[in-house]
Amino acid sequence: MLTLLDQLDKGTLWRSPGGIHPPEVKFLSNATPIGQMPLASTYLVPVPQVGENCTLAVKVGDSVLKGTPLTQGTSIWHLPVHAPTSGTIVAIEPRASNHASALPVNTCVIAADGKDTWCELVQHQLDDLSHQQIVDKVRSAGIAGMGGAAFPTHIKLNPVSEIDLVIINGVECEPYISADDRLMREYSQDILAGIGIIHRLLTPKRIVIAIEDNKPEAAKAMQAAVSQCGHPAGSIRVTVIPTKYPSGGEKQLIQIITGREVPSGAIPAKLGIVVHNVGTAFAIHQAVTQGKPLVERVVTVTGKNVSKPGNYWLPIGTPVDHVLTATKFTPEPDQKVIIGGPMMGHALANIQVPILKGTNCILVPSSQEIGNTPEEKACIRCGECATACPALLLPQQLFWHAKAEEYDKAASYNLKDCIECGCCSYVCPSDIPLVEYYRIAKSALKQAADEKQQAERAKQRFDARLARLEEEKLARDAKAKEASERRQASMTGTDKNAVAEAMARIAAKKTAATQAVTGESITEKSSATTNDTNSAETDSTKTDNAVNVDANDSISATDAIAQEAPLSQKDKVAAAIARAKAKKAAQQTDTAPLESTETADSTPALSADDDKKAKVAAAVARAKAKKAAQQAETAASDIEVSNTEISVSDVNDAEAIKKAKVAAAVARAKAKKAAQQAETNTENGLSQTATPAVDSTASVHADVNADAETAVNAVATDIEVSITDVSVNDAEAIKKAKVAAAVARAKAKKIASASAAESKTESEIESVDEIRAEANVASPSIAATLDTATTEADAVLPSVGSTAEPIETAPLSSDELKKARIAATIAKAKAKKAALAQEANASSDSSVTND
Repeated sequence: MLTLLDQLDKGTLWRSPGGIHPPEVKFLSNATPIGQMPLASTYLVPVPQVGENCTLAVKVGDSVLKGTPLTQGTSIWHLPVHAPTSGTIVAIEPRASNHASALPVNTCVIAADGKDTWCELVQHQLDDLSHQQIVDKVRSAGIAGMGGAAFPTHIKLNPVSEIDLVIINGVECEPYISADDRLMREYSQDILAGIGIIHRLLTPKRIVIAIEDNKPEAAKAMQAAVSQCGHPAGSIRVTVIPTKYPSGGEKQLIQIITGREVPSGAIPAKLGIVVHNVGTAFAIHQAVTQGKPLVERVVTVTGKNVSKPGNYWLPIGTPVDHVLTATKFTPEPDQKVIIGGPMMGHALANIQVPILKGTNCILVPSSQEIGNTPEEKACIRCGECATACPALLLPQQLFWHAKAEEYDKAASYNLKDCIECGCCSYVCPSDIPLVEYYRIAKSALKQAADEKQQAERAKQRFDARLARLEEEKLARDAKAKEASERRQASMTGTDKNAVAEAMARIAAKKTAATQAVTGESITEKSSATTNDTNSAETDSTKTDNAVNVDANDSISATDAIAQEAPLSQKDKVAAAIARAKAKKAAQQTDTAPLESTETADSTPALSADDDKKAKVAAAVARAKAKKAAQQAETAASDIEVSNTEISVSDVNDAEAIKKAKVAAAVARAKAKKAAQQAETNTENGLSQTATPAVDSTASVHADVNADAETAVNAVATDIEVSITDVSVNDAEAIKKAKVAAAVARAKAKKIASASAAESKTESEIESVDEIRAEANVASPSIAATLDTATTEADAVLPSVGSTAEPIETAPLSSDELKKARIAATIAKAKAKKAALAQEANASSDSSVTND
């Protein structure tokens, strides 16, 4: 079985599927040599032409020479663009593109100076250049595929796999075009020199020059050049293939020469095959050996409406209208100007567009050559398009999905394998422009892919930005930490002590402010004062000390708030008022025991009956004193809540809220101390004075009510003082605060009047029951005596507080009186102890609530 190389040497060819035989009409342009055209006054050079991103190397006003690079880029797909002639950059602006859509693209406008002066060219001997240097020179020359696809040549010259076969494409199957035909006839030696460079870079086993049999002169010229090139015999050969359109397609030509089919989505390099155009080989020779960039190419200008058809060397960027003017173009009505051949070319909407690197033909047909575009009719499903397709696709399916804009389904039918040869449109009896539908579908798919790629790039940039910001943050933190360590290392012992003292002062201020706001210090010291009254002998002294400590606490709390920030004039006045009130409360407490002592000294001793009744009245008074104290504390709490609500909702002043809370805490402490003092005064007065029991009870009620009212009024006054600290600009807040103070005074009066008028039997019975229980433990006879006393008290109690008449009871014996006194003393001590315990619990609960 013959190998591929044997079959190539033998000249074996294979048939390609599909294809058509349209009229060639090459005689219009291939009969004359390649000519030169006069320089245009202006050249339009689109940037970039091949690739996506680039950077302009020139600016408006720069003078350029022929061959000067206009762009530069780093992407492997980027090819630089060069100045086609010498002149000046007069504009860099969007101009119409050489495309069917004529969409504007960024264009360098060069005003030619008419001298056509080359820039400095660097020539090299091929043997002096390395492999990579040759590839770099090809890339810097901006060489792309000259057959029409404009694929970057340097990528094909640096493949990733081993290459066994190189095919030089000289087929040129498109009707009317004869540029490659004339190039092979006139520059066969230069083409072979370029093929030699390709052979050196790729080192293939065989190189085949493929030429259609309708170009016999070109085949002879290339065969003569091969025989003179000095390459080993058989390494380069010329193969003539049958004329058929589109046999010049890359994949179709590979199938004809080798019999192999390139898989869908693959490139020929995966089969070990590379295809180059003859024009590309010529440009490689000029770039590597002569240092010339790709600034001009051979273009066929043909059609019956051109007086001078032929092939011309045209600089890249030459306007089409200049070419038509130079060839004496005579337009017809509705004249079409086609870039490319009649099968794969496109009509121009604007002839003020430039020649590009992939432009190989300008066709100006007459109405007899190409008539008007026929009207599209419905598909009759004849299947001719599928028979003519050289890529073995299903054009009907592609057409239906493309027309319905179902581009994904069209892609599933291998739309990307369509070479847009136009065979299907040529044979369609319904005159459906199938290729136009395919191009639209391809553009839509490409746009969707570009948008997806841009979104992915944007996501990558965003992730990179987040990573960069995190790195910068870590770097800043590390730098700050390092600087702090350096400062600490450079600090002396004195500096460290100063820093420690400053930190201690800050912590102390923070602790003092916290205690002042929450009232922790006041509650704790109030509880301590209550616990200190366990001894009956030092009750009055400890009460005085507690009140003094309480006043000092209020001053300390005010000072702690004042130290927290610099005091304003209004804050100083408020602090002075608070200190004055604390001193006044302490003085009033000091005078209370003295008054009770004086009363005791001036009262005669009680009789036995009066003593018994006084003890019953004392129990009732203590119960009412406790209840009055609780009501006073409840009123203070209500005032504090009201004050806090006003401060938070309306005033919104943090300093005022703090001071109001301190004032409320001080008021609660004052109410408790006043109640305790009243109870102490009551007990001392009943045991030491000779005033009748009813009068003592009434005085006790009056003292308790007065103390409760004084405490509540003090709270209301403190609220008014705290109101002065609030911003005077908030009239509504001040008004509400004053209303709260008035409500507090009204509550105080109500509590006082209720305590004076209240004589409920339940509280009295509860106190007597406590005494009876204690007496029952001591002696049954004492219990019986107490029962008698209770009965008598029940008869007397309704009139307590409203009359001063003495109470008549049966006299007791000396033993019974003695036992009753002992029991009363025991009951009084235990009741006092229970009351103190209850107050201590209430104080601790209040402290927890404030916390």
